[in-house]
Amino acid sequence: MLIHFLVPAPFEAISGGYGYDRRLVAGWRGLGHEVRVVELAGAHPLPDEAALAAARDALDAVPAEARVVIDGLGLPAFAPLIDVLERRRAVGLIHHPTALEHGNPGPVRDALREAEQAMFPRLARLVATSNLTARRLEPEFGVDPPRVGVVEPGTDAAPRSAGSGGPGCAILAIGTLVPRKGHDVLLRALGLLPDLDWTLTIVGPPRDKVHADGLLALVEELKLTSRVAFAGEVTGEALDALWAGADLFALATHWEGYGMAAAEALARGVPVAITAGGAIAEVVPMEAGVVSPPADHVSLSRAMRRAIFDTDLRAEMAEAAWAAGQKLPRWDDRAAAFLAELEKATG
Repeated sequence: MLIHFLVPAPFEAISGGYGYDRRLVAGWRGLGHEVRVVELAGAHPLPDEAALAAARDALDAVPAEARVVIDGLGLPAFAPLIDVLERRRAVGLIHHPTALEHGNPGPVRDALREAEQAMFPRLARLVATSNLTARRLEPEFGVDPPRVGVVEPGTDAAPRSAGSGGPGCAILAIGTLVPRKGHDVLLRALGLLPDLDWTLTIVGPPRDKVHADGLLALVEELKLTSRVAFAGEVTGEALDALWAGADLFALATHWEGYGMAAAEALARGVPVAITAGGAIAEVVPMEAGVVSPPADHVSLSRAMRRAIFDTDLRAEMAEAAWAAGQKLPRWDDRAAAFLAELEKATG
């Protein structure tokens, strides 16, 4: 099978969504399929002229025999081409609808929702990365449920994290520095716990510079400069080392289409402290950590207090996290599962 996978540039961007995309492509190729990754220029998800032109050029270049898969981040750029997508029986990969991205101005959200409501029902199939996202596609975007499939992200077998060894609690947060990830909520929650011994390392690129600068200012305002480190993009052995020394994973997200970083924490036996924004709360069992309402830093702070100071409780949560992590889907079969969904779009 020849697959043209259309995705906003750069394909090597560090994020859970792009990581999912890269693992799919590697898996398809490993199964013997020819995959051409087409990186779309311009601004996404709200497309500028360069993005619209890139979408037209990309679709024009797809040969008749190829299957078309478009990452949802780039789908709004194809809105003027929906008739062509319908004829080509294109498939949309939906990490989460772009209209649900936290922090966008109202007019941007409205424009994205209008585009997605017009496009989603006309695509041959939508493949969501979580059951929660899939469930929202009918009531909010008018998609017929039989045209929606789910292929959750996988995890890799990983060594169990040993933790920092104390005496304090080493907290690890992973997520791009954008409003949706709620790093500001996490910082405010931890700012209410000056009496406890903890440190926080935030891993993630500063995709939104204004927001990233605001986080730095917030750390100074809360007098946390000696406790909080922004590590930027970290991969490979350096990231493995951070996981190995983590006592607690934390993410105060407003919305997650799945929650790949939280799944990674479970796979390594690291207890979690999260907010129930989107599908992430369905990934994490209650006994593996603490869960608070989104955007509520006071509740999160109260929940994290005991997880930080009570080492016995944290050890129990780590056991539950490790047990849950061993039951998560592995990457080995994710590409095949997506291909099965792709075949359903041919009818």
